[in-house]
Amino acid sequence: METKMASDVCSHVKVVVRVRPANDSEKRENCRNVVQVVDNHMLIFDPKEEDLSCFGSQRVRNRNINKKANKDLKFVFDLVFDENATQVDIFENTTKGVLDGVMNGFNCTVFAYGATGAGKTHTMLGSQNDPGVMYRTMKELFKRMDDAKEEKEFAVAFSYLEVYNEQIRDLLANAGPLAVREDSSKGVVVQGLTLHKPKSAEQILEALDSGNRNRTQHPTDMNATSSRSHAVFQIYLRQQDKTASLNHNVCVAKMSLIDLAGSERASATNAKGARLREGANINRSLLALGNVINALADPKSKKAHIPYRDSKLTRILKDSLGGNCRTVMIANVSPSSKSYDDTHNTLKYANRAKEIKSSLKSNVVSLDSHIGQYAVVCEKQRQEIMQLKQKLKEYETKSTGAGAFSTISSQKQEEFKRTNMACYLKTA
Repeated sequence: METKMASDVCSHVKVVVRVRPANDSEKRENCRNVVQVVDNHMLIFDPKEEDLSCFGSQRVRNRNINKKANKDLKFVFDLVFDENATQVDIFENTTKGVLDGVMNGFNCTVFAYGATGAGKTHTMLGSQNDPGVMYRTMKELFKRMDDAKEEKEFAVAFSYLEVYNEQIRDLLANAGPLAVREDSSKGVVVQGLTLHKPKSAEQILEALDSGNRNRTQHPTDMNATSSRSHAVFQIYLRQQDKTASLNHNVCVAKMSLIDLAGSERASATNAKGARLREGANINRSLLALGNVINALADPKSKKAHIPYRDSKLTRILKDSLGGNCRTVMIANVSPSSKSYDDTHNTLKYANRAKEIKSSLKSNVVSLDSHIGQYAVVCEKQRQEIMQLKQKLKEYETKSTGAGAFSTISSQKQEEFKRTNMACYLKTA
């Protein structure tokens, strides 16, 4: 018999903005900076230009009336990182904290959003010498599992897929297209998606490398290694206490790390033919994502229809945005005037995403053992008693205060004898 135990926690989407450094092309063209980072929480988009004339009189007299005034828009987010931020800074302030939730049974999602060439893939994947969020998160997860291995048993599995031209492909099996459906107990499920069980963080890194080689990439004028698909990497964690019990709790959680394809304008990328069709599909799915974000952020969203079914991407992300999930959005933007419209749109979406709220539930399942399992549980307890007796003897031998340990030993033995006897009485 299984009964779910829920602990409700109110949460909102944590929105982090990362401003990338200017690239070589933007430096050569001497592009104007349209993003000014004020502090760790505020930035200004299209800030007012400084007036160097005396009291501004000369500037007013020679003002170009055809030129629009600067927007000078102020945005406040949970965190803002300027071009000097490192991969470690991003990890420490985003997914490292999210792992606390995963270890406590909460579903979590981290996704990178932004225009093509804004630095999403660098943030999520990084390079071999400077790995990104995905690898650092896995390294930290295995470290925490290793620290708790004496008290808990862990089982880990992962999958890696891409959504390309509205079709789902398994990047680790290099197979597709796959169908997506909804299960009443499991939520959104991709049929035929392979699950892999790693033994170390290094094995996951190898799988990521293998999957990325299968990922669809094509060069554009804005980005020489533009990712033309949305990549979704998911980790499934199951844990339970090692202590033998008739009613033991199993904690399950899913963590999704998502590198979205970049939104783009055909005029900026000069895309034609197949690239143009790809760009249209990317924009269509991101528009669907934007509509979902707007609907979820609306105070009346509980009554309104949420358009998850408008694209494969939003269907997969259904339980990662508005469902039982703690979500972090890393919005990546370019500081250059060359990406003026893209940066403005990204900041507007990020600002809207802050309003999304969800009620989180810890996925703890209480398993009531069948009567036939009592004898097995009692045997496990007997083995635990034997191990504890052996440890206590070792302590008594090593310690000078043998008398104190003898007292503790007898108390523990009596306690476990009573527990063991109760189990056998129930079985009888």
